[in-house]
Amino acid sequence: MTAAGDRNRRVLVVRCPAWRSPIADRAAAPQLFEQVVGVVREFCPRIEVLRPGICAFAVHGPARYYGGEAELARNLAEAVTRLGFDCGVGIADGMFAALLASRDGLAGGCRMVPSGASPAFLAPRSVTVLGEPELADLLIRLGIRTLGEFASLPTAEVRNRFGASGLLAHRLARGLDPRPLAASPPTADLSVQAEFDPPAEQSEQVAFVAKSLAGQLHAQLAASGLGCVRVQVQVICADGQEITRLWRHDGLLSELAVAERVRWQLDGWRTGQHADHLAEGGEGGSGGEGGSGGEAGGVILLRLIPDQLVHDPGRQLGLWGDAVVSDRVARAAVRVQAMLGHGAVRQPVLTGGRSPADQALLVPFGDMSVSLRPADRPWPGKIPSPAPATVYPTPKPAMVTDCSGALVTVTGRGHVSADPARLSVAGGPPLAVTAWTGPWPVTERWWDPAHACRKARFQLVTVDGGAWLAVVHDGCWLIEASYD
Repeated sequence: MTAAGDRNRRVLVVRCPAWRSPIADRAAAPQLFEQVVGVVREFCPRIEVLRPGICAFAVHGPARYYGGEAELARNLAEAVTRLGFDCGVGIADGMFAALLASRDGLAGGCRMVPSGASPAFLAPRSVTVLGEPELADLLIRLGIRTLGEFASLPTAEVRNRFGASGLLAHRLARGLDPRPLAASPPTADLSVQAEFDPPAEQSEQVAFVAKSLAGQLHAQLAASGLGCVRVQVQVICADGQEITRLWRHDGLLSELAVAERVRWQLDGWRTGQHADHLAEGGEGGSGGEGGSGGEAGGVILLRLIPDQLVHDPGRQLGLWGDAVVSDRVARAAVRVQAMLGHGAVRQPVLTGGRSPADQALLVPFGDMSVSLRPADRPWPGKIPSPAPATVYPTPKPAMVTDCSGALVTVTGRGHVSADPARLSVAGGPPLAVTAWTGPWPVTERWWDPAHACRKARFQLVTVDGGAWLAVVHDGCWLIEASYD
């Protein structure tokens, strides 16, 4: 027998990685995904958008209408595929399991986890899927590699050893919701709003105000010991159109996270001809009321409504004030973005790759990175630790010679013609090489003749104490990075 609470936990997630399409880029992701949101709303009008590319809704009601979960998932996947996008649909108990099921569904269109089977579905997964790199690294070093092993630990021990974030991850590993809902949500109106006079034409202006509104909202919630994991964003345009959307976050929605989702929501109504201004309201079903298309004009009202509240256990500030410094940096970055544009401030995020330059990706500050090269996957030919301290945007030309002055070469089988003896960087004087290691040969994109290349990397130490990461390609030496 399935309890009503279990039925209500059934979640359907639609995962549509539109940015993997050749015609898509990261800036266009919100606009492209808006088409998918419009189709999903035809199956369930009340959906939650986690970020561009992923949305979700409760299964129970729509499944009854379409004759079961399997029929609902099949029809939804077919409708999204007809738009020309890859689509993965996942159904499971709880958002976390449904997210992983939708990732599996990318290969076959749909992955359904039977009711009550989420713990067994999650058990063999690596702890890296929790999305907490530091926690996952610690667990692996402790010999805990799968969610099943982590879930088997006593809850009290997890709380004592890993704190609040570890306890939340432990709930996910057990197939539970991230945290229990607040038993009795407040009856007072906790929504906050701001009016724009004159109307705001640029989404960066609205996002900047959204961050300030989110601060007010969090202060009100904190007074009641509450946090917000789902917020409703209402935007009213000068022509009367109302753009409404629910946004969810697995953790608590920070001020920056709210501002980020407001900007995503506005970007979803942009058009290619008005990329720097707020534009169309989209089709009728995709945004709320008044979606009749045409020029929406500027924003005259922004309202944030806390839709789902949880008990907030609080946060422990860093011993040296790191959290305060990070918040100060975030406020400054958002302020500069409001003046110069969203792409004016960028931050590096870790990504996968073999060379140091490939392992860092610059994204606009506040964006959730969606890397085509996940860092947690194996990269044959990747340079070993330690990582270099300085990576040159443009590799420096170099000369590596042997004792006779001849250029050192590497054969196709990875054999070095002679021991490196001297290194000259960017036309500088030759320096004696006191230690070296390598080569690490790598053949990249061998399946693509237009972009295929073969190269070999070395680590070199020179007599002046300098340490270098060098690469030889087609007989030419380059310095990619240096070590401290």
